[in-house]
Amino acid sequence: MKPRHVARTRTRVLIVDDSALVRHVLKEVIGAEPDLEVVGVAPDPIVAREMIRRLSPDVITLDVEMPRMDGIDFLERLMRLRPTPVIMVSSLSERGSDVTLRALELGAVDFVSKPKPGIGNDLKAYAEEITEKIRAAAGVRVYRASLEAVPSRSADAAPSFTGSPMVAGIEKIIFIGASTGGTEAIKAVLSRMPADVPGILVTQHMPESFTKSFAQRLDGLCRISVKEAEHGERVLPGHAYIAPGHSHLLVRRSGASYVTELSQGPPVNRHRPSVDVLFRSAANVAGRNAIGVILTGMGKDGAAGMLEMKQAGAPTFAQDEATCVVYGMPREAVALGAADEVLPVQDIAGRVLARLAKDRAFRI
Repeated sequence: MKPRHVARTRTRVLIVDDSALVRHVLKEVIGAEPDLEVVGVAPDPIVAREMIRRLSPDVITLDVEMPRMDGIDFLERLMRLRPTPVIMVSSLSERGSDVTLRALELGAVDFVSKPKPGIGNDLKAYAEEITEKIRAAAGVRVYRASLEAVPSRSADAAPSFTGSPMVAGIEKIIFIGASTGGTEAIKAVLSRMPADVPGILVTQHMPESFTKSFAQRLDGLCRISVKEAEHGERVLPGHAYIAPGHSHLLVRRSGASYVTELSQGPPVNRHRPSVDVLFRSAANVAGRNAIGVILTGMGKDGAAGMLEMKQAGAPTFAQDEATCVVYGMPREAVALGAADEVLPVQDIAGRVLARLAKDRAFRI
């Protein structure tokens, strides 16, 4: 019996943007792909609302700031009434980054920057970025808001890790890597960490103008202090350091302390900052005193570095498919045998703390 041929269907995309130029650029780059189809363009959410009912797009690209109805208001209503994968199209301004981070909290899958006038030679790279993200978005499970409510910042919300900051801070250090969907996953992990947890270094694929706003949002939600990493600062217990969007984040030793290092070396796996760069420095510098966590994201960045961490004796944890927005980076790590445990994102902080407590008990 011959296998039945199944025709490949194209991903149907609706573009919502108040700029005629942006609508034109997006329509051209998306429509040029054989597996993608632009089924409509709308200048604002009011027009888009009817087009969504009529066209049932698989993915929507949505401008952050528009007349008649703000993109955030529209997104919130969309996720409540008709959840659909959304890619936000954002300006790289402080205002744009704040609004985009709010959109990700509400359930947007990812974001891209607005194409600039005269994009010219950079158009190919821009087209590759947005079409890759649309393909990833087409297959995700859409949720309205965060995976779970963020715990209270009060001291009663989580147990203390240890009564000995020296043990927590000098020997142990935690490394986290993420990409698509990572802003909410990182929040789910860091918000569950007690105030005396060992220092944490985080690489999230994100533009330069977004990482400071991201760190500030987390700092307001978590019991630990969260900041954008600077070059050469001591890694302290109860602190998390987010890689700035312009540099790789690494760790090095300075006497008995860990110190951050920023590098503007070439992109790795097309990314700077790269999770592989962070994890490899963890393997080389911290060895078995490191703990590695890989979260949701497209591609394979971080998988090889996590394997090096495991081979150096570090315990390693990967987010499971059910709670990932995109099960790409964790899947690659699992396929390499780099992950000791695969867990729902809401369980990762607890398992990391349990491992830290076990190691401390063994040392004592």
